[in-house]
Amino acid sequence: MAKPRDCLPRLMLALRSLLFWSLVYCYCGLCASIHLLKLLWSLGKGPAQTLRRPAREQPPACLSDPSLGTHCYVRIKDSGLRFHYVAAGERGKPLMLLLHGFPEFWYSWRYQLREFKSEYRVVALDLRGYGETDAPIHRENYKLDCLITDIKDILDSLGYSKCVLIGHDWGGMIAWLIAICYPEVVMKLIVINFPHPNVFTEYILRHPAQLFKSSYYYFFQIPWFPEFIFSINDFKVLKHLFTSHSTGIGRKGCQLTTEDLEAYIYVFSQPGALSGPINYYRNIFSCLPLKHHVVSTPTLLLWGENDAFMEVEMAEVTKIYVKNYFRLTILSEASHWLQQDQPDIVNKLIWTFLKEETRKKD
Repeated sequence: MAKPRDCLPRLMLALRSLLFWSLVYCYCGLCASIHLLKLLWSLGKGPAQTLRRPAREQPPACLSDPSLGTHCYVRIKDSGLRFHYVAAGERGKPLMLLLHGFPEFWYSWRYQLREFKSEYRVVALDLRGYGETDAPIHRENYKLDCLITDIKDILDSLGYSKCVLIGHDWGGMIAWLIAICYPEVVMKLIVINFPHPNVFTEYILRHPAQLFKSSYYYFFQIPWFPEFIFSINDFKVLKHLFTSHSTGIGRKGCQLTTEDLEAYIYVFSQPGALSGPINYYRNIFSCLPLKHHVVSTPTLLLWGENDAFMEVEMAEVTKIYVKNYFRLTILSEASHWLQQDQPDIVNKLIWTFLKEETRKKD
């Protein structure tokens, strides 16, 4: 018979799990109620404007700019999914693999495609469910295990055994996981504005401010309603994310041009284009925290200090999980969209990290 003191850790774990899921669903309901009220207010002011959604049949010219690289496709044998990517630089050069965030796609790396092609085969991927990459219908097809396997399979399909891996936001989450699960394939890891996954899950439970900033994680747990909210008023929410004073690119950053913004709206206005990306969030709470969490790869973490979605303190804590060379650079007056906001500075920092010798921590 188990002693009471032996049962206590399991009881505490069960209570913590119950508290966590209660928090998830309560906050989910709160966020849904707020967005529903905003929707009703918008419909009351102008239903035609609220539901307006012009057809976009032709992509903006910037998406076929030859200076960015060549559009390519690769089909993964095991999953059967076809992935789209844009590649710049000669075949045979070391691979630099770029993983975008939400709500983005390969085009968010346009400045890096041009910059690093001189010494690397630069590949900017459309992740599963994004852009021209296949988008499975079912929610369970977007679990973290699937996303990690995608990157490993793509690496194999491209004929590489190692790469420099760079990820932003959700792409940063996946990059961390690749470095944890397949350290042998990552020569150097560069993450932009996303902490180590365990730091995120632990921090969000202890800091109400971060819980508030991450409210969309909870809102996205609801079926179909988030996709609808994103699309009303001709994708006003999407435009707001990139251009508003609170969440958009900083005043001193490289502002999105009208054509850049139209490229984002074009991609996410295609039928079903939002469900795949939002399904990432619908699986995240069942996959975290991680059982294995040590990163043994030389790592550079870049952070925009004015990130509206992630508190900068998480960047500082991340170093405890990296058992190798680790460098953190925080850019003042820079936003969440760092590689688009401050591309010249970001590119310079990446070049410095790539060229320097890194020694494993004792």
